[in-house]
Amino acid sequence: MDAEPQTRKDAAGAALLARRGITDVRQLKGFARVMYENLTERELAEMAETFAEELPGAKG
Repeated sequence: MDAEPQTRKDAAGAALLARRGITDVRQLKGFARVMYENLTERELAEMAETFAEELPGAKG
């Protein structure tokens, strides 16, 4: 997986929404489609997770 970390999180989030039936699988493109086809819901959730420290403006 050569994608940048934020791109990877975005793609995992999109794939996770499709896996959970919130969005249509046909809307997935590129890296999100590959992730949807190859990863479990648990793996997608772990990749899509964003910790508070990573959010812009978070106090540390």
